[in-house]
Amino acid sequence: MAQSLLHPTLTRFTRLFTASMMTLFALCISFQASADDYSETIKDFKSAKQTHKFFQSSYGYAIFPTIGKGGFGIGAAYGKGRVYRKGSYTGDTSMTQVSIGFQLGGQAYSEIIFFRNAKAYEDFTSGTFEFGAQASAVALTLGANAQAGTTGNSAGAGNSADNKDNAAAGAYINNMAVFTLAKGGLMYEAALAGQSFTYEPK
Repeated sequence: MAQSLLHPTLTRFTRLFTASMMTLFALCISFQASADDYSETIKDFKSAKQTHKFFQSSYGYAIFPTIGKGGFGIGAAYGKGRVYRKGSYTGDTSMTQVSIGFQLGGQAYSEIIFFRNAKAYEDFTSGTFEFGAQASAVALTLGANAQAGTTGNSAGAGNSADNKDNAAAGAYINNMAVFTLAKGGLMYEAALAGQSFTYEPK
C-alpha cells in the first residue's frame, strides 16, 4: 500500500529532476563567453558606483558574463566564468546549482564575486567551493543605484539579519562580496544559495 502511494510522487520528482537536468545540460553547451563578453561584463559592473571600492581594493574576483537559470519545481543553473588575481587572469571557473522548491520560469544574469584577501581567493580556487545558505548579494541595475537583493549569496554563515544588512551596504561577508546584474527573464525563485564552483588554472 505504501509503495503505491509513494510511486506517483517519486515518478513526478524524477520527471522534474530529469527536466531540470536537461535544462542544465542545455545551458552548459549554450553559454560560451568570448573575451569581449568578459570585457563588456567587467565594464558593466565597473559602471555601478557600488563596486568601485571593490575593484580598487579587492585581492581578485571571479566574473560570469551569463548565468542561465530555469526551473519548474526543481531549478537548475549554470555559468562559465574567469578568475582574476590583482588584475591578471589566472584560470577558469564554472558554476552549477540545483534547487528544490516552488519556482517557475527562467532568467539570465551576470555575477561577480570579489575576494577581499588571498585566503578568500585560495578558498575559491581550491578546486571545489560552495556558497552557504545564509549569505546574500547585491542586485545592481545599470544606470541606477544598486538595490539590495534578498536573493543571492556571498559565502557566509552567521547571523542572517547581519548578512542581509551587510549585503545591502555592499560589504564583504566572510571575505567575499557578490553582485549580480539581471540580463532578462522572469523567475519566481531567484535565490543563489547552493551555488557550487569548480576551478581550473589557466
